[in-house]
Amino acid sequence: MVLPEFTHYQTPPKRTVLCKTFSLVADGFLFVGGASLAISLIWALLSTINPNSFEETITTTTQPSSNDVVHCSNSFSGVDPPELTFYDDPNLSYSIDRSIRNWDQKRKQWLKHHPNFAGSTDTRVLIVTGSQPGVCRHPSGDHLQLRLFKNKVDYARIHGHEIFYNNALLHPKMTGFWAKYPLVKSAMLAHPEAEWVWWVDSDAVFTDMEFKLPLEKYDNYNLVVHGWSHAVYDEKSWTGLNAGVFLIRNCQWSMELVEAWTRMGPQSPDYQKWGKTQKSLLKDKLYPESDDQAALIYLLLKENERWGKKIYLESEYNLEGYWLALVDKLNNITGRYMEIEQKVGDLRRRHAEKVSEYYGMVREEYLKDVVRRPFVIHFTGCEPCTGDHNPTYTWEACWNGMQKALNFADNQVLRRFGFVHPDLLDSSLVSPLPFDFPLV
Repeated sequence: MVLPEFTHYQTPPKRTVLCKTFSLVADGFLFVGGASLAISLIWALLSTINPNSFEETITTTTQPSSNDVVHCSNSFSGVDPPELTFYDDPNLSYSIDRSIRNWDQKRKQWLKHHPNFAGSTDTRVLIVTGSQPGVCRHPSGDHLQLRLFKNKVDYARIHGHEIFYNNALLHPKMTGFWAKYPLVKSAMLAHPEAEWVWWVDSDAVFTDMEFKLPLEKYDNYNLVVHGWSHAVYDEKSWTGLNAGVFLIRNCQWSMELVEAWTRMGPQSPDYQKWGKTQKSLLKDKLYPESDDQAALIYLLLKENERWGKKIYLESEYNLEGYWLALVDKLNNITGRYMEIEQKVGDLRRRHAEKVSEYYGMVREEYLKDVVRRPFVIHFTGCEPCTGDHNPTYTWEACWNGMQKALNFADNQVLRRFGFVHPDLLDSSLVSPLPFDFPLV
């Protein structure tokens, strides 16, 4: 018996007459194929002498029909036409240290060459978020970062937004809360089709998955942050606004704002001086170092003529809300929403996730006298990755708060899949929902 590994070295059997006949036929096919190839090569050489006749031949013999699957026209979003754009400029820099000029014209030109994006540009939003490059120091940190990112992906999917998650430092000196600004600038350049870049801190949680940004409200503004005019302008308070979640329009004004904003950052030779300036201006500022929140307030107070008219301080809903004031209300809010659904059959109707925005609009009619879900809960000071939380509260409070917020949001997602977390403090437990819930 021959072992399998030696079968390759066995002497092949002699061919029969039938095999020889097949071989002759095969040789004939090879001859014909070779002759055809030779004729094709001669034809190709002749076509270089008379290129017009070659083009005419291709046109008459290979004209694609309307039923062809592959199309290469500018209407296809994946095609980049040959016309030069700002991307072909060797002097273009994505670095925060280099200025961008004439961005509105450059973006307009790019959209002209990509007309398939031009139609819905005003409502196109890119969510940008991120975290540190390395492994979290806290044992639960990476688990929390994953869940926090899943939450943002869920919201983006439901509302048709694209999302970019980054965990690389784009400037070696701009760490911590300053790390977002090189990324925001690069995102505007990488996504000229997006009208808005929506920065969301990694420790922020979407807790109303149906709520849709009222973009029409911001037609005359280029930056939207959560804040209060009286707290910023009258009280000159460091907590008058929060820069952890903001909408910034993709335009030249924003490029210049980011440049002015970050001149107070750690990459600046005047970084220490800016910290002292901010501390003297904002009496309740806790830290001596220059930070992005204080820097924005400084621009509103000291350079208001240049920036103030285009910055909207949103206080009518929680573009971001302080977690300690909100997480303990989530159970009661769930109860109120279920009371509404018990009375309104349309809101109990099972539906596809893709139409969630519609049911959010239906629900609006019944929320006028009800405490509504907070849109975003921001776990400022909890530091889920490092665990170096603010000493005024405990890690247990941060952990429980994040579990409640994440499961509260996840319940709104899981309902479309037929399940729900019965206990907001138990992420692993889910229960199937009966038909006509919560009436049953």
